[in-house]
Amino acid sequence: MKGGKNIKEFEGTQSYVLDPELRKIVNITIALEMPLLLKGEPGTGKTLLAHAIAQDLGLKLIVLNVKSNLKAVDALYLYDTLTRLNDARFGDSKRNVKNIEDYIKMGKIGQSFTCESKVVLLIDEIDKADTDFQDDLLDVLDQMSFDIMEIDKTIHAIHRPIVIITSNAKKDLSDPFLGRCNFHHIAFPNAEMMHSIVRAHFPEIDKNIAQAAVAAFYSLRRVPNVEKKPSTRELINWIRAFLSDPNFKAKELGKDGYMPFLGVLFKKSNDLELAKLYLNNYNG
Repeated sequence: MKGGKNIKEFEGTQSYVLDPELRKIVNITIALEMPLLLKGEPGTGKTLLAHAIAQDLGLKLIVLNVKSNLKAVDALYLYDTLTRLNDARFGDSKRNVKNIEDYIKMGKIGQSFTCESKVVLLIDEIDKADTDFQDDLLDVLDQMSFDIMEIDKTIHAIHRPIVIITSNAKKDLSDPFLGRCNFHHIAFPNAEMMHSIVRAHFPEIDKNIAQAAVAAFYSLRRVPNVEKKPSTRELINWIRAFLSDPNFKAKELGKDGYMPFLGVLFKKSNDLELAKLYLNNYNG
């Protein structure tokens, strides 16, 4: 197995604005060859960080989207018994039905281990899985190998992937899992950082539009009792909506309830109604 000692440092990308502490923990994680566990509310850029690392370092990105019913073995490999049975019955396949290995397909982790070059492996929303999945997964990532029982074969990682794991903190992770990861909590950006993010996405944006949009956005994040507060992703799309509307009035934003395209920010019906009520009361 090959490590990653000679990989250049991660510096961020044009569209992903890093704070110094996050840059440090990413580069320490790469140097120590440990998984990096990222927590934070949805929309703080946890998933996008893995994409930015892959882009900046010129590596392939492999994404494992965790579901509640996902088993660790499914992330490693799949034995396609149904296809083998059909091939045996109909006999029109070029595969040798006696060779089980022809019916083994690599899962996302298996793909990251068998890739001929180093990759970034994103394990997204690990908190959706049960404790057994978490612990089995960390054993595999520790050893950088796993067994395929059906063919009595051990798969060893050709290159140790850079492993990024995200959690929305909906469920506590096990102590053994936490003990084997580096950790960083991505806090929601403050207004200064958000201005930097907006400029990264819209280099030519009028300063007045950017200031008005960010100020209105943080005001709307204060709407009480909403289930899903608008995130950075929603702000970027909100600004895109402004820039595409020739009738948009930046100077009027926030005045007398003028908050166009609220449906870009609030994706749930009840949240949208609460936002409208908040604006009516605020301006009343």
